[in-house]
Amino acid sequence: MTIDLNRREFIRGIGAAAAGFGLAPSALWAGVAPTAPVAVARCSAYGADVTPTLATMFDQLGGLRRIVNGKTVTMKINVTGSPPQLLRGLPVGRTYWVNPQVLGSVIHLLGQAGARRIRVVESPTGSKLPTLQEFLALAKWNPGDFLSAAPNVELENTNWPGSSGKYLRFPVPGGGLLFPAYDMSRAYADCDVFVSLAKLKEHSTAGVTLSMKNCFGNTPTTIYGQGVGVDEASRTPQGGRSMLHAGDRQPPRTSLPEIDSRSPRDPGYRVPRVTADLVAARPIDLAIIDGIESVAGGEGPWVRNLRPVRPGLLIAGTNCVTTDAVCTALMGFDPMAARGTAPFETCTSTLELAEQLGLGTRDLKRIEVRGLPIEKGRMDFRRA
Repeated sequence: MTIDLNRREFIRGIGAAAAGFGLAPSALWAGVAPTAPVAVARCSAYGADVTPTLATMFDQLGGLRRIVNGKTVTMKINVTGSPPQLLRGLPVGRTYWVNPQVLGSVIHLLGQAGARRIRVVESPTGSKLPTLQEFLALAKWNPGDFLSAAPNVELENTNWPGSSGKYLRFPVPGGGLLFPAYDMSRAYADCDVFVSLAKLKEHSTAGVTLSMKNCFGNTPTTIYGQGVGVDEASRTPQGGRSMLHAGDRQPPRTSLPEIDSRSPRDPGYRVPRVTADLVAARPIDLAIIDGIESVAGGEGPWVRNLRPVRPGLLIAGTNCVTTDAVCTALMGFDPMAARGTAPFETCTSTLELAEQLGLGTRDLKRIEVRGLPIEKGRMDFRRA
């Protein structure tokens, strides 16, 4: 079951999104591309250096306290695929998932900065486990480590609507690129600050997986998963989000269909547009990218020729577009690249779409990089 936002909530949500980027509400439709500094740091290994490195980066962005003090924080993590799979014998946190130490360090720093409540969320694909704790335990992670890293920490599987039992509708400002609105857990609205904690890696469909593409997983598989019912949301999580990737069907009748059912069914057209829609509907207030160890060639072990890489980097920013643009450059790609050019050979650039929506700039000439310069941190992922 879903809930429509009323007009007052819709306008308030648009205003909040605009405020997060320092814009008037009309700027989200006006093509304005705001900019914000991005912090980059060298961190060669998971260990004792992670927490102080992140703390320094947050200070370079103006301090974490000004963002989260006294506030509820929802943090979407990138732990894709089910069940978790080892790549060349390496644990998932050293390849295609965010690393548990980075997650624990961020939670700890959020708590130190005065966050009142911290909700760590994910909508695992293909897993019918009822809790996020159980899903993380599949990777031999200890959920208790995260729950004890700061006061008032929660883990939530956002394939379900939450304690209210009702999903919330998130309208896309300007009407949307593929869908006019998306129905998701209330956890993405019942917070003051939304954090995307992602991995520095390529993506077989979207070119790159960074803070924005991480939000593709905000969508519950109980609504957008393969095998959901025709009339209403499923009572249990379903398979992959094929209706968002390939458009093989529409969501249940309780959710809104896509704007134009005749639009291309090409995943390279659809996935970037869904991603840009979601980031416009639920703006990211803080983007954090784990690039200490990662993978090149795709987003997970199901992609042929996936291989481990060690960029030795951490990246953070308060604007998701500028942050992802810097990350794209650090991976050896041009963030201004259009479809047909690496890494967007077979897809539209999400960076380009988000810039057109006025969410941020991808132009490196307009982005201040604090800490490690791009040229000193760059790794060519295609040759790594």
